[in-house]
Amino acid sequence: AQRLNEKEDYIKEFNQYRDQLSRNYLYEDQITEELAREAYERGKEEIDATHILILVESDAMPQDTLVAFNKIKAIHEKAIKKGADFDQLARTTSEEPNASETGGHLNYFSVFGMVYPFETAAYNTKKGEVSNIIRSQFGYHILKVNDRRARLPKIIVSHIMISDNKGARTFDPEERINEIATMLKQGQTFESLAMEYSDDKSSAVKGGELIAFTKGDLRSPEFENAAYGLENPGDISNPVKSDFGWHIIRMDKVVPAENFENLKLTLEKRVSQGDRAKLVTYTVNKRIKDKYGFKAGADYLPYFDTYVNDTVLSRKWKMEPIPSAQDKTLFTIGNKKVMFSDFAKYIDVRQKNSKPYQQKEALLIAFYDEFETQELKDFFKIQLEKENEDYAAILNEYRDGLLIFDVMEHNIWQKAKNDTIGLQAYYENTKQNHQWKQRLDAEVFSATSQMSAQRVQKMLSEGKTAEEIKLELNPEGTVNVILSQGAFEIGQSELPVDLEVKKGISNIYPSNGSFIVVNVREVIPAGLKTLDDVKGRVISSYQNELETQWMNSLHSKYKVEVNKKTLKQVKRKLK
Repeated sequence: AQRLNEKEDYIKEFNQYRDQLSRNYLYEDQITEELAREAYERGKEEIDATHILILVESDAMPQDTLVAFNKIKAIHEKAIKKGADFDQLARTTSEEPNASETGGHLNYFSVFGMVYPFETAAYNTKKGEVSNIIRSQFGYHILKVNDRRARLPKIIVSHIMISDNKGARTFDPEERINEIATMLKQGQTFESLAMEYSDDKSSAVKGGELIAFTKGDLRSPEFENAAYGLENPGDISNPVKSDFGWHIIRMDKVVPAENFENLKLTLEKRVSQGDRAKLVTYTVNKRIKDKYGFKAGADYLPYFDTYVNDTVLSRKWKMEPIPSAQDKTLFTIGNKKVMFSDFAKYIDVRQKNSKPYQQKEALLIAFYDEFETQELKDFFKIQLEKENEDYAAILNEYRDGLLIFDVMEHNIWQKAKNDTIGLQAYYENTKQNHQWKQRLDAEVFSATSQMSAQRVQKMLSEGKTAEEIKLELNPEGTVNVILSQGAFEIGQSELPVDLEVKKGISNIYPSNGSFIVVNVREVIPAGLKTLDDVKGRVISSYQNELETQWMNSLHSKYKVEVNKKTLKQVKRKLK
């Protein structure tokens, strides 16, 4: 009745929970885990390959894509002929920058080192063989696997670096690294020299230590080869030259290989954020289409290419209503028809946070893919709630929980906090329930020994302050006395149970292994607590009062019928 189920915050939070819950039923998590496990297994091996690339722009027209495909097809036919020189073919045909110099040769790479389609082709191709044609966001590829080897374990090393890329310097970098090597031999510590001289400041503060890596991670073969050439923890290299400068490297640790369970969350995160995510989406969409039936409707591109003008590229397109005669069916999923007008509304909203596109057609295709995925998943979630009792029960429980919280927040909790006049009136009507007992304004000393307690009594009688007593009885590094001070109600746990209530210095009271001395500065008579003194308790009581009033109003508005026979059966079972 209060329409709290229409609030934007409620809808957003409920949809987030529904999305998360439905992932299990969509097999989204299962597919993600399968790809993570595949990545783990691939990560055990490294591949050396040579490749040929024919470039295709991401927003290329179909005719341009076909021209590129025919090119790579002709090259592929030459490559698989016996005796064809793949290296020479790469130098003369590949459109990769620098292919004429490198021959398309790649350093050893492993999982996540290349785009997923390329990586998959590499791992599915035997040593010495040429892959099938591969399509990626860069264009068309073919590759030849030159070598496969087990991936080396990760290592942790420390290094001292002297850069030779800093322009004019007051010293010769090679001479400086040799001087540091001599100081190491003379007994100076690696850590101190790294902190003092290393140009790699991010590692210098940690004594030169780098994060764990394996070959290929640092993109510096000279450094990696030297590091892996060190056999035992503590071994130190001679000065090594890399593209970054001069290094001295110390082996610190060989990192044991981790099992899949330890790496699962990290791998799943990389799967969900990388180009593998497209495979997850494709698989999920196919399962929904297969389950409920999918039928494509009218081709949207010709119509929307005219209907949507180029202002959409600058996020300024203004949507106009699509005439009913032109509002065709975009696709059908199950018994639901999705119309051109539905897609138009999606474009209108989606353009506002779109990435830049150069061509309108590429934008429309990307938006359509997103829109279709969203519609398929939404349909699946609605059907799932109708078809699966367990899912529906969990979802209803969460839906009801959110709304009950919102209804209590709206009608009771916020009202009790914000209704200052009502709160004051409630306090005035119930203030007899908020009375102070007799109180003591006191200093309570808890001593670790009878002797320390006696010294407290003596120093108090001499007029010394609580802080002076603490300072004298707690010399540096020891605690013989703990002080609590303020107003304490009679019976409060800080006071001895049988304390004699009077002004002045008390006797010594043993208590749980400690010895208590109380300096009563004033005896405060019983009296009324102010609203500020008890505001938290009053708000809590006021909330209970508001809830009672509200429940009474609901009972007067709605009739509750209880099946007494069933209630008795429930009680009997509980007993």
